[in-house]
Formats: sequence, C-alpha cells, structure tokens
Amino acid sequence: MKIPTRIASAVINSLKGGVVPRIGLPYITVGRETEIAALLHDVAVVQDGGASFRFIMGKYGAGKSFLLQTVRNYVMDKNFVVADADLSPERRLQGSRGQGLATYKELIGNLATKTRPDGGALTLVLDRWISRILSAVAAESGLPPEDPAFGAAVDREIYAVTGELSELVHGFDFARLLSLYYHAYLADDGETKAKVIKWFRGEYTTKTEAKNELGVNIIITDDDWYEYIKLFASFFHMAGYAGFMVFIDELVNVYKIPNAITRQNNYEKILTMYNDTLQGKAKRLGIVMCGTPQCIEDPRRGVYSYEALRSRLQTGKFGGELRDMLAPVIRLDPLTNEEMLILTEKLTEVHGALFSYTPAVSEQDRVDFIRIEFSRIGAEKNITPREVIRDYIELLDILMQHPGTDVKKLLGSDGFSFAAGEAPGAEDADAAFAEFEV
Repeated sequence: MKIPTRIASAVINSLKGGVVPRIGLPYITVGRETEIAALLHDVAVVQDGGASFRFIMGKYGAGKSFLLQTVRNYVMDKNFVVADADLSPERRLQGSRGQGLATYKELIGNLATKTRPDGGALTLVLDRWISRILSAVAAESGLPPEDPAFGAAVDREIYAVTGELSELVHGFDFARLLSLYYHAYLADDGETKAKVIKWFRGEYTTKTEAKNELGVNIIITDDDWYEYIKLFASFFHMAGYAGFMVFIDELVNVYKIPNAITRQNNYEKILTMYNDTLQGKAKRLGIVMCGTPQCIEDPRRGVYSYEALRSRLQTGKFGGELRDMLAPVIRLDPLTNEEMLILTEKLTEVHGALFSYTPAVSEQDRVDFIRIEFSRIGAEKNITPREVIRDYIELLDILMQHPGTDVKKLLGSDGFSFAAGEAPGAEDADAAFAEFEV
C-alpha cells in the first residue's frame, strides 16, 4: 500500500485513540455501501437545489462518526461547503445561556472546502465570491478593472446577488454585511473585513456594539442561528459551490439534559430544521445528525419523547429485516465477519507502511484474532468496530516492537485466554468463522 507517512500516522494514531481520523479514510473504509449510497442520494438532492435531513443511529463505536467523515470528505471533493460540530453540555441546539449560539460558532469555525479541508474557510469563501463576480463581469463587459464603468457593473452584480438573499428571514442585514465586505475588500480595508467576519461568526454580544461598528441593528442569537445557516446555504451556491452540508454529532448530549423543558426546546429546534428541509423552506442545505439508539428511541427522554418527531421518524409497519434506506433514520448494523477481516487486512497494510516493515501477521492469524474478539460473552450484541480496531492495532504495535513473537502464543496469552475456545459462546464463533480457515 502506497500511503504518505503523515496520513498513515494520522490514521493509526486516531484509531488507536478511539477517534475517527479526518484524513486517510479511503485507505481503511470497509462496508457501509448501502448507508453511504443513501446519504449520497441526499447529497444529489441538495446539489439539485433541494434540502435533506437524516439521522444516523448506532451504538457507541459502531461507526457513526466514521460514516460522517467519509461522506464529509466525499462532498468536499464535489465542491460542497461542509461544517461539523459535536454537541456537548456547552453546545446545544437551543439554550438560554448561549448554548445554541455556541453550536453555531462551532459550525462556522469548522467551515471547510476542498481547498481548506481543516476548517476556517469563511474568509476564503467570501473572497472567492468576490473574485468570481469580478471575473464574470470582466468576461462579460470586456472592460478593464480601472474603468469606472467596470466598478458600476460589479456593483450591479453584487446588488443582484444580495437582493436575492434579502427576501429570506434576516436576509436584508445579511446582504448588507456582504456588501460591506465587498467594499472593504476593494478598499483593502482589513479592519472592516475583520468586523464583518466577526459578525458572521456570531461573536457580537450586543446589538449596540454591532450598530456602532457595522451599522446593523441585529446580532445572531440562540433563537435564530439556524436562519443564518439557511442564508449561508443560499449564499454558498451564489459563491459557486454545490451546496452546504451540516454534520452534527453526539446528539446524546441533548438526551442528557436534565431539565425536561430545555430538552423539549431542543427537540423543537430539531423539528423546525426537519420540517424546513422536507417542506422546501431551505435550499441547498443537507443536515445529518448522529445519536445512539437510546437517545433517539427512548420514549421518556429521547427524540421520540417529542411526539411530533416520533410520528415522523418512527419505523412504519413494514420495518423488519428488510431495511428502508430512504427512511429519515438510518440504523447502523454491525460489520459482517467478512468486512471485519478485510478491515484488519487494511489496518495491517497501513501499519506496515507507517513503520516501514512487513507485519508478520498471516490471514489465519487475523481470522483467529477476530474469532477471539467475537467469542467474548455478549460480543454478538455489544462489541463494536472501535473496540476491535483498537485491540488489533495494539496487537500490531506489540508484534512490531518485539520481532519474532509467536502470534498464536500471544493470542492465547492471559490477556486473551478468557475468550479462547473454552469461553462461553466460542462454539458459535468457531462455526461463524469456519469459512475463513486458511
């Protein structure tokens, strides 16, 4: 496998630490074809001018974040602007002490494009928008930039774009700020540009401050931050991008809110976002939220505790073994035995590329490792890819640092013996993996 050391290091270190790497995912992606296909269908809808909303549901370590990052990287390559945020006690969808605004700030701070994949792309997008307009006017008019008529033509184009946004909620002030940024760009006024960026990032705390510095009598708040996400989606399209995809993880932090009223307010915000995307009130916007089965399906505290959401999201009468991948909630099933075997093969290659050696792990060794992992008590229902990956990388690390170590002896050591052949359920595991015998 030819993989840059930087990427191989990010992949191995991230996975060993239990987190999803932001780069290098194509080297280790296994399975999830149906789930990815469903999400890419949503991407196509957004690219065509529509909007979409999905929930991804799975246990801790089941691969929700991995799936998000895979789709995130794909849509960036398709000229989308993406933003992602993890909810936390300080970041919610709705709050009375700035928690909703904190989520907005996180999303805007993490704005990413193909040329700025690590976030912080807001200024880049604004500058690209202006450059695009200047190039279009120059091509259309044939006038040199120093001609006064050229400046007038650019002004007309700017006003045409901002005029479209003015029809949306809060669009007038949003458009006014875009115009301010444009004129500051032409005048090379870095101070005004910085103030406009500060406003777009939601960093003004009072209307008075915004009025004095920018002449706008409005700021982004906990209550209306989502309206600006919709505005950005429309603006990004005007700036030459295919659309705007928003990924929100750790929905479980809404489930953990102790106050029932606050929790319901957050679910009401989800309902607003869900209705907007499905009813056509939002354009060029895709939203994906991730959570555990408990935080979504719990009828007392989960998303389903909000009746309006439960009636929209709950599986219909035909829910069973045949999954409907067009449903609003995508449930992640465990990876199959074959997929886990392929995953360990990919990890072996990445590990070897990172440390410039040939891992002394055979296919039969990998089969034995997986058999042991899945022979644990309760593994059928409770084990996740995260645990298996972390254990396997630890195995590779030990074998690399101690050349000549007998793999079979290591797998049969005290650390693994509890799950060896005599462990409860081992007979079932042996049967399941019999087809892999080498």
